[in-house]
Amino acid sequence: MEWWTIVIAVVGGVLLLWIALVVALLFAARRTGDRTRLVDLLRLLPDVVRLLRRLVSDRSVPRSVRVTLVVLLAYLLLPIDLVPDFIPVLGYLDDAIVVAIALRFVTGRAGADALDRHWPGTPEGLRALRSIVGVPRT
Repeated sequence: MEWWTIVIAVVGGVLLLWIALVVALLFAARRTGDRTRLVDLLRLLPDVVRLLRRLVSDRSVPRSVRVTLVVLLAYLLLPIDLVPDFIPVLGYLDDAIVVAIALRFVTGRAGADALDRHWPGTPEGLRALRSIVGVPRT
């Protein structure tokens, strides 16, 4: 197997995981009456990636948050899953659930001030992220 096929598979898997996460979070938001649109959630991807990278490198963020992010990344990169990815829908759904739980924990523990300090995107994007993960607005 060539190295580029592995890279394509990993990138494709991450994209599918992100889509599954967005759909799961969108349904959860609709159940609670949140009017966040799917397009708004998809636009968050680059900003969330930068946010997580900044949180990992910030020494003032609790160690448990940084460790959780590293463990989340390792879980996503390792081929071992709770439900194998080759099982349609369920294979990626378990990853989406793990990511959602980790994001909720990380943003809750890091606090609103850390999110404000490290958020690279627009204020609307930050408001959408807060709504998705349940961090109160300031």
